[in-house]
Amino acid sequence: MSTSRSFSSLRTAKSVRIIGVATAATALALGTASSALACNIREFSAAAQCDDSGKGVITVTDKDASGTPATITVYLGDKLIGTQDVKGSREGETITFSENWAPNSTYRVHVTAKGNIVDEDIKPDLTTPSEACKSDEPTPPTPTPPTSEKPSAPPSESASPSPSPSQSAPATGPSESSAPSPQGGGGSNLAETGANSNTGMIAGIAAALLVAGGAVVFALRKRGTSTHR
Repeated sequence: MSTSRSFSSLRTAKSVRIIGVATAATALALGTASSALACNIREFSAAAQCDDSGKGVITVTDKDASGTPATITVYLGDKLIGTQDVKGSREGETITFSENWAPNSTYRVHVTAKGNIVDEDIKPDLTTPSEACKSDEPTPPTPTPPTSEKPSAPPSESASPSPSPSQSAPATGPSESSAPSPQGGGGSNLAETGANSNTGMIAGIAAALLVAGGAVVFALRKRGTSTHR
């Protein structure tokens, strides 16, 4: 009777042990599967690239197999570059931020998953390549500055102004210089010359008087000399 009870207790303990091991294995499997399906920061990656047109872009790839919605925010220092939503997949879903990045620049990429499962930056921070993108767009030609016209020289001060019609018109009446002087006038016109001048006659009279005076002086001297003798 006692042997029968011992055998029964042994079978019960063995069954319990088997059930415990199976339960632990199931829990471990479920935990592993749950961890594999949970959104994790390691499933996100960022890169600085050049698109087909040669412009700079920043791409973020989400390989979260659970497909948990997440929000991606990119910063350059304290400057916000952009924010986009992404829903990952096992193959990976990629979003693109247009950013004309400079070489050797550091960007911070922050991930916030639904329900705050993830709320942290992708580590390490994104550092751009040492060479910038080369755009395929042609460089516009440098405009040539217009040639400045040389200013025309101001008219010379010595140039005589064109006479006005009133100045160039001949006088209709006789000028004062050509009009005969009235008889008995108070003064002579000094600007008059020619036949109306008495200069020749006055000079002749002066010469005759000079000769006559000389003759008188000579006669008086001769008379005085003869008297003294």
